[in-house]
Amino acid sequence: MGAYVDLDKAIRKIPGFPKPGILFYDITSILTEPDAFEYCVEGLVEPFRRAHVDLVAAVESRGFLFGPSIGQRLGVGVVLVRKAGKLPGEVYSRTYDLEYGTDTVEMHKSDLPAGKRVLIVDDLVATGGTLRATADLITEAGCTPVGVSCVIGLPDLDYVARLAPLQVHTLIDFEGA
Repeated sequence: MGAYVDLDKAIRKIPGFPKPGILFYDITSILTEPDAFEYCVEGLVEPFRRAHVDLVAAVESRGFLFGPSIGQRLGVGVVLVRKAGKLPGEVYSRTYDLEYGTDTVEMHKSDLPAGKRVLIVDDLVATGGTLRATADLITEAGCTPVGVSCVIGLPDLDYVARLAPLQVHTLIDFEGA
C-alpha cells in the first residue's frame, strides 16, 4: 500500500445531512486527493488479493467509484449493483428492509455466470442491508460472495452480524455513528 493517508481527516463529515441527527460521511473529498484515492483502492484490494476473485460487484452509487480500479488491480471484470428499474434486460432482483420501508437492488443475469467468486465493494457499510441483499443476489445466481470491502464501517449498527459469515473489511470505522 502507498504512503499512509489519515482517512479520518480525508473524509468530509457533514452533520444534519440528509436530515437532522445524521452525520454524513462524504467520501467525495477522497476523490479530490489522488494519494487518498490510491490509498483506499490499495487498502480495499489487499485482503482479497489471494481470494481467487473472478468479479467485483460495485454497489450504486459510490461503489461505482472504487469498483473499476479494484477490478483492474485484481485483473477481473466489474458488475454493477443498481437500484430497481435502472438496468435493461433480465435481472436478479432482491428487496430488503430499511429502517422505514424497503428498497430493491438488481444485477444483470448475463453478468453473473454461475460458479464465479465475487467481491462486493461499496464506500460505506452501516446496517449491511444493501450488502446482504447483494450477497443474496450473487448466491441466487449460483456464484459465491467472497467478502465485502468498504472504505467506511459503522460497527455500532451491527453490520458484522447481518453479513455473517462473509469477511467484511473496512479501512476506517466510526464508532457512535
